[in-house]
Amino acid sequence: MSKSLLTLIFISLFTITVAAQKETVENKEVDSLQTNLANEGLIVVDTLVKKKVPFNALAPSKAAFYSAVFPGLGQIYNKRYWKVPIVYGAIGAAVYGYTWNNNQYQRARTAFKRRLAGFTDDEFYDPNNTGSTTPAISDDALQSEQERYQQDRDLLLLVSIAMYALNIVDANVDAHLKQFNVDDDLSFDMEPFLDLDPVTNNPSYGMALIIKF
Repeated sequence: MSKSLLTLIFISLFTITVAAQKETVENKEVDSLQTNLANEGLIVVDTLVKKKVPFNALAPSKAAFYSAVFPGLGQIYNKRYWKVPIVYGAIGAAVYGYTWNNNQYQRARTAFKRRLAGFTDDEFYDPNNTGSTTPAISDDALQSEQERYQQDRDLLLLVSIAMYALNIVDANVDAHLKQFNVDDDLSFDMEPFLDLDPVTNNPSYGMALIIKF
């Protein structure tokens, strides 16, 4: 039993020793090859191949569609979260301005129409209920106010539409720019070329023209 155990231990140690010697010889061969190449002025540099993000041709269309359905959603799709408050602030301010001017226009228009009909009970005739027979705001002033609020309302309607359209365009353009390749792989370069003969291990070298895109 003990002889068999000693034999097994001996065989294991012998196998480990042979494997270690083989690895040492291989490392020495590689080191000697690198030393010879270094003496010739050549340096072997390991290269890392980077995996590029695949191009998604539908991403801009999706971003534009999302922003058209719900403003700001395209920016979220593009992961530009900081733009969402800007989108809502711009569109919200324009819509609020349109609503406020439209309400003021409707008030002035209703009062002006009653003045033309001969009534004196509109909210602008005697706002303080003093019983005055002279209107606090004349018919001409009331008509001017009506036209001014109408112009501001129409202008803010255009601004609201423009902000909505700009929200869609921004999402579309941003999705395009996110996929635009501007990394260091876009290059035109010349560098030394090195190759090893698989049979003789003799190096062959020269200059290589490299175009990366």
